[in-house]
Amino acid sequence: MLTNIVRTACRLPIRNVLSNVDRPCLSGPPVRWFTGKGYDAERKFKIRSTVYYVAAAGVLTVGLSYAAVPLYRMFCQAYSYGGTTSQGHDGEKVESMQKVKDRVIKIKFNADIGASMRWNFKPQQTEIRVVPGETALAFYSAKNPTDHPVVGISTYNVIPFEAGAYFNKIQCFCFEEQQLNPHEEVDLPVFFYIDPDFIEDPKMELVDSITLSYTFFESKDGVNIQMPVYAKQHG
Repeated sequence: MLTNIVRTACRLPIRNVLSNVDRPCLSGPPVRWFTGKGYDAERKFKIRSTVYYVAAAGVLTVGLSYAAVPLYRMFCQAYSYGGTTSQGHDGEKVESMQKVKDRVIKIKFNADIGASMRWNFKPQQTEIRVVPGETALAFYSAKNPTDHPVVGISTYNVIPFEAGAYFNKIQCFCFEEQQLNPHEEVDLPVFFYIDPDFIEDPKMELVDSITLSYTFFESKDGVNIQMPVYAKQHG
């Protein structure tokens, strides 16, 4: 008997069975359907807009990466902030200042290049020893190993930062464009002194070593690094 019931049920039309099923989900407000064509167009538009935004952000980031460090160094130099040195000098002070012979300071030299710069840049001496009130001359060397001319421009600072106020440059190659022809190599001088007032500053009491660091960047059109106002007035 059970077998006959099952066979009878299987012979019922599927349409009749489904017609008796309660379908509450079909009641209520009409459902909005999207055609495949319209959805694809909207999706492509959103993807294209996102790509444009990402590309614009990438270009802006690259541009800022070229300008951020030089501009920051310019700010530091102009306001004696962040370990930048004093550019320029008082000629009369240089001639009359007295050496502090019992306070020897080790000056270390460091060289770096920007991400896009292809020069070989290095100090010719690792370190020298000076005393406050004594003038000193050091050299860096720069070489263009490429097959085309490259124009570079440099910035600098010192460590510890507080010593920058006493590190005076009489002559240097900073903030000036340097063009090197293919495979050309040049010597770049730095003429400087430590202000004798260095020994009067309590913060300098334990400082016996100062690092002078230069960074060369490739000079780009539209990025003009001006010499700070202080340097122009005292150079």
